[in-house]
Amino acid sequence: MTHPIRFVVTDDLKRSRLTVLFRFPLAVPHLVWATLWWYSITLLVPFQWLWALGAGRLEGDVHAFLARYVRYHVHVTAYLLLLANPWPRFNGRPGYPVELAVDPPERQRRVGVLLRLVLAVPALVFASVLGVLLAALALAGWFVALVLGRLPAGIEELGTYCLRYEAQTSAYLLLLTPRYPALSGSATPGAPTTTAAG
Repeated sequence: MTHPIRFVVTDDLKRSRLTVLFRFPLAVPHLVWATLWWYSITLLVPFQWLWALGAGRLEGDVHAFLARYVRYHVHVTAYLLLLANPWPRFNGRPGYPVELAVDPPERQRRVGVLLRLVLAVPALVFASVLGVLLAALALAGWFVALVLGRLPAGIEELGTYCLRYEAQTSAYLLLLTPRYPALSGSATPGAPTTTAAG
């Protein structure tokens, strides 16, 4: 079965050496915006949890808002850790070389909603281990991309695997899906993009 939270990668592996060199300073505005967006979500979480507990599903607009946040987080992380080259947009809308596809809201078992935080603990632990691996890959990729002007396919594949698992964990925790993060599976390949998403 296809996971309701999945990646579509259309990246061509080319990297601008200048933006690779200054990747962190270039990402700072996005990191600030992502932090502010996260604080707004933490205010929403108790209400969405109560709603999903009563209704057995997330309300459509809340689902769309949370999906945009998780998608934006994927875009920013992919940019910061060199898994994509273009500077992301601030709105979390689709159209980035490392893209997150999110299925519409579906019914969820109330007991699963009630125990979501407890059930998510193993996935959170594994996602944190993958986060360390992703940081190490980014460091290695930074040196390689600075020299070659491109990211090796193996680094991107492993990096997108780690980022996909983290995104699925966030989506599970935020009640975007009742499906647990998948250990297997990979990003769906697409045609390489040649234009930067502004």
